[in-house]
Amino acid sequence: MQSCEISADSTDDPLSSGLRRKRQPRIVVIGAGLAGLSAAKALLESGFTDVTVLEATDRIGGRVQSVQLGHATFELGATWIHGSHGNPVYHLAEDNGLLEETTDSERSVGRISLYSKNGVAYHLTNNGQRIPKDVVEEFSDLYNEVYNLTQEFFQRGKPVNAESQNSVGVFTRDVVRKRVKADPDDTEAVKRLKLAMIQQYLKVESCESSSHSMDEVSLSEFGEWTEIPGAHHVIPCGFIKIVEILARSIPKSVIQLRKPVKCIHWNQSVSKEIERVADHNSDLPEENKGSNVFVECEDCEFIPADHVIVTVSLGVLKKRHESLFHPRLPEDKVMAIEKLGINTTDKIFLEFEEPFWSSECNSIQFVWEDEAESESLTYPEELWYKKICSFDVLYPPERYGHVLSGWICGEEALIMEKCDDETVAETCTEMLRKFTGNPNIPKPRRILRSSWGSNPYFRGSYSYTQVGSSGADVEKLAKPLPYAESSKTPPMQVMFSGEATHRKYYSTTHGAVLSGQREAARLIEMYQDLLQ
Repeated sequence: MQSCEISADSTDDPLSSGLRRKRQPRIVVIGAGLAGLSAAKALLESGFTDVTVLEATDRIGGRVQSVQLGHATFELGATWIHGSHGNPVYHLAEDNGLLEETTDSERSVGRISLYSKNGVAYHLTNNGQRIPKDVVEEFSDLYNEVYNLTQEFFQRGKPVNAESQNSVGVFTRDVVRKRVKADPDDTEAVKRLKLAMIQQYLKVESCESSSHSMDEVSLSEFGEWTEIPGAHHVIPCGFIKIVEILARSIPKSVIQLRKPVKCIHWNQSVSKEIERVADHNSDLPEENKGSNVFVECEDCEFIPADHVIVTVSLGVLKKRHESLFHPRLPEDKVMAIEKLGINTTDKIFLEFEEPFWSSECNSIQFVWEDEAESESLTYPEELWYKKICSFDVLYPPERYGHVLSGWICGEEALIMEKCDDETVAETCTEMLRKFTGNPNIPKPRRILRSSWGSNPYFRGSYSYTQVGSSGADVEKLAKPLPYAESSKTPPMQVMFSGEATHRKYYSTTHGAVLSGQREAARLIEMYQDLLQ
């Protein structure tokens, strides 16, 4: 049996005589993604000297993962800087010259749709026909009009009727269908195409929301997500550069890679195993037994701390909250974790020797005509590929080569992750042949894809407000532990950060960065006398 060890530099609680003698608090940050690195950077720059970052994987960045293939950089995770005015990620990129090579197709104003802006989206049916451009434009205008209506329930306090089931998907599908069917100018054939397009647009929306289906996204809360003004940007040299900039001022000794955490023992509740080990360790000072928090790692090391900032994903919290915290989390925090939503959005990059698409085509959108009257967007396991909403053309080809980027979300993304590369490449090629009507499309020379859902250290891509949840749940998730304010109970022992803890900017990289800075600011304020 592997023996456990307790780091021997623990001290009493943060409000004890030790701190009054100017002892530096020990702070452990769990996770080296954008939130964790932002917190650590802010703490170190403010004068804290005892900061440790524990990262379960073999790399920093979390859900930012840029992969270099040849001369090009592909983003398996975060891709866009959403907005510029006051966005800390944008300012990091701009100040460090990361946007100098960003092209017009990688810079867009207004609502983005995954990758593409320049050129024309080809909406193709499973019968190999392209939907006329004017039909697409008419439908797009209608869909966007209804999308704007979904924002008003939160922003204007409009009541949600029972028919919508408080669901963005149900509401959107119902309103768009009624308007399409009531249009006196369209033929029945055009109406049929537009009805089929509803599901395709909702698949795109699900990929953007990282939900299994827009039916699961709360209509009453949908409008609380706040868009930062200004253009959206792609970083040509890789989003990982933002991560590297944040990590630049953090000493390498601070970040421990391949250091997964098993349990956080908080509120001076130390497990019997720790006490047993301490009792049999003659070299261990008696004061080590009184630490407020112990971080138990998978390698059996116990790290004492005064404060722990937890930045793991909502997906990890959903899966592991019962075993990750001792004592268990308060019931209202558990309820918030369970009510808020997170699912998987995956990318599938296909590289071809030569383009089979026209030079004006910026994306291939898959419209299944047999889904014109469908209600559900859940498919049998063998039909997982029907959830792929589109393939976007990466521009410019001089940088990326001839590459398509496919999008899939929800439970079908998890099924895709279980398949091998050969199966996914072959399935995607068959889809492209079917929808383009071109049976001669060759298989791609290379495939690259993400697997955020099945990765045990992420268990999803990013969060959303699920039906039944609200921004108040985000606030509960972010609230430090313990709740009770008592002179006998050291405050802010366990703190929470990450995109899912930001009420207005959940799901974004700037939300992650700001949440890390928020938790650091709590500690900076708490110890302002010590830091002066």
